[in-house]
Amino acid sequence: MALLAVVVLLFGAFVHVFGPLLAISCSSCQDGVRSPLRFGEALFAVSAVAVPLTTLGTVVALFAARRGARAGGIGLCALLLLLLAEQLLGQFTG
Repeated sequence: MALLAVVVLLFGAFVHVFGPLLAISCSSCQDGVRSPLRFGEALFAVSAVAVPLTTLGTVVALFAARRGARAGGIGLCALLLLLLAEQLLGQFTG
């Protein structure tokens, strides 16, 4: 359980830090960043609120739930979906 908790924390940190950066990066743009973003506030909300809450909830559920490994797997899938949501929100420019 402790190893799974560390994996969840590391993946949550990756999604929190690098998710928005990967979402707004653009290799063909002049300064390397997509701008202006149509859903910039939503991208910030996902990164600043949803990812830390999901990570914290998953770690708590790992040790509090009877089936902690299942809770950890569900939490990892939720973090992956949040990463994909960040990527999707970063694609729309206004």
